[in-house]
Amino acid sequence: MGHCFSRARSEQSDSDQHIEFVGGNVHPVTSKEDWDQKLSEAKRDGKIVIANFSAAWCGPCRMLAPFYCELSEKYPSLMFLLIDVDELTEFSTSWDIKATPTFFFLKDGQQIDKLVGANKPELMNKINAILDSAANSEK
Repeated sequence: MGHCFSRARSEQSDSDQHIEFVGGNVHPVTSKEDWDQKLSEAKRDGKIVIANFSAAWCGPCRMLAPFYCELSEKYPSLMFLLIDVDELTEFSTSWDIKATPTFFFLKDGQQIDKLVGANKPELMNKINAILDSAANSEK
């Protein structure tokens, strides 16, 4: 499925394109502190985090953004984060992002799954598997 490989940051600002990526219950992460705060919130509230590492210039990311927003509204028991790899370059590098979009699924701050590429059915499958797993562990 579609994905983009990292590229050097252009001289042109893409910040005006960022708006279409955020909506619903998607929380943009703009700093390492913001990330830490969101993970603490998720841990406190018992939520699993889906972290979407993406880029404004990435076609597949832009295509998937409305779907990601819809998912965030459909599944309020999950926390949906958006990290722009160009805005948080060092942080993204620390997560070894090689292509966008890359989704990390985190529980208590620990990775439980990962998806690379704009694959809607696979993203849905992973979310359903995580929700099923969480429901079974509560029984």
